[in-house]
Amino acid sequence: MCKLSTFDKFSAIVVLLGSLTWGIIGIFNINILSVLCGGSPTILRMIYILILICAIDLISLIFRCNIITFNTDK
Repeated sequence: MCKLSTFDKFSAIVVLLGSLTWGIIGIFNINILSVLCGGSPTILRMIYILILICAIDLISLIFRCNIITFNTDK
């Protein structure tokens, strides 16, 4: 069992919310983040960069916790 840091837990929540946002964009063609930010492209870009950093952290978590193992026995 791998111990999750506070940032790992935060990353999971942010990536989950980011994926829900993209799902809403795909289904309803409404960007909720743009509405919440008042249409500010700078703030919107910073939020998307935060989601990217959190996604990279979750990808690294897969390797840090050995979630994916490669069977080399043949």
